[in-house]
Amino acid sequence: MFSKNSQTGYSVARYFLLWSLNLREVVFVIQSQRNSFHVQQAEKLRKDLLLQAQALQESPPVILLLHTLTDNEGDWSILPLLPYLSSQFGKNSSWIMFLEEDTRVKLHKLHEVLKKFNCRQEWFLGKPLHDEESTIIHHYAFSENPAAFEYPDFSAGWALSISLVNSLTSKIEEEPLKSDFTIDLKHEVALYIWEDGKGPRLTGVPELCTLPEHKPRAQYCATTVSSHSPVCGQPVKSDNIFVAVKTCKKFHSDRVPVVKKTWAKQASLLEYYSDYADPTIPTINLGVPNTERGHCGKTFAILRRYLSSHVPKTDWLLIVDDDTLISLPRLQALLSCYDSSEPVCLGERYGYGLGQGGYSYITGGGGMVFSREAVVQLLASGCKCYTNDAPDDMVLGMCLNALRVPVTHSPLFHQARPEDYAKEFLAHQTPISFHKHWNIDPIAVFNKWLLNDKHTEALQKSTKEEL
Repeated sequence: MFSKNSQTGYSVARYFLLWSLNLREVVFVIQSQRNSFHVQQAEKLRKDLLLQAQALQESPPVILLLHTLTDNEGDWSILPLLPYLSSQFGKNSSWIMFLEEDTRVKLHKLHEVLKKFNCRQEWFLGKPLHDEESTIIHHYAFSENPAAFEYPDFSAGWALSISLVNSLTSKIEEEPLKSDFTIDLKHEVALYIWEDGKGPRLTGVPELCTLPEHKPRAQYCATTVSSHSPVCGQPVKSDNIFVAVKTCKKFHSDRVPVVKKTWAKQASLLEYYSDYADPTIPTINLGVPNTERGHCGKTFAILRRYLSSHVPKTDWLLIVDDDTLISLPRLQALLSCYDSSEPVCLGERYGYGLGQGGYSYITGGGGMVFSREAVVQLLASGCKCYTNDAPDDMVLGMCLNALRVPVTHSPLFHQARPEDYAKEFLAHQTPISFHKHWNIDPIAVFNKWLLNDKHTEALQKSTKEEL
């Protein structure tokens, strides 16, 4: 028998024993989203898996689209979904395999990988990530040795044995999930499963990969990623994105010059909003006093101004902080995938209280992108700040949740600095934004991570050729 915490169990299973496993016993959960583009991506993946099963002359596996399973907003945070998965599949299935929309699967190879593990034991499988240094997005966990704790890169796919799913469900039913923030889901899921050493650690599986599928080394992989960054056609024109930068007088002399030296020159339509009108920048005083935190009053004033005759009419609004670093060409390419006639709210998704219902929101520092239709619906709903210093992103999240307008996540937006993310995680991305100037040279960070757009240009070229 294998120990559930054994890191050597994989090699034992690999070389000495293959467990009987029918593909029908594997339940695939595609971590899909409600936005129409993401639904299409998830459906493509579902169709591909079914075609592969047919070619293998296997019974088709169960394939679930996460956004369709229940009405619970917290399903995307996975833990609230486990009791449902246990009740539906806990007796007749062996594995729950989670996939992101851009994960690509070689079904026969994945089948061989899963057969190396006994599903009647508690297994947590994935491609391991670890922190180089303690980081704010993980609440400075394992500060003495950040590399000691491993968590899965969701892009490679990750799996829970049904035994573990049932065990976790029992734990959730005995002790309901806490009402807390969801910031970096993959780390938080791993922490919950590990349970301070009482549960299994992540077992790294080399065949779960984040290599692009065309790379030679990908031939050994059961999973790969389809693309570093989606491009669906011609990039949105820069004059169709209105950019609002939130600032205040005390940052006019240090943060605003960084914006101007880096990404501001990429914008066609940009305004700086402050508590003080400075014609040398220039900044616009919206009549909202500066607050040390929250900025809800300022953000809602920006939303109202966006729909007014004071600014040119565009399909898209981008709201950023004065210490946000962003690539507008990459954002323009990404927005080619979205329909501006729909209410779109896009960025890095966080959550609050998702274990008890709760709501999702786009965290402001990485940049919040809204279609005009989303802003129209938000303001028409009567949504407003309860105080000027209320957290703007969270208030917007509550309002969007009440409207049933989906908050759409892109991992290419980042609330923190590059140093705050695992190197392996960033290695397969073409990031759109980072946030904070603390302890870094922001201009150097921009030049290293966000300036070179050869990758985006290549994607646009290949898209034109396909069209």
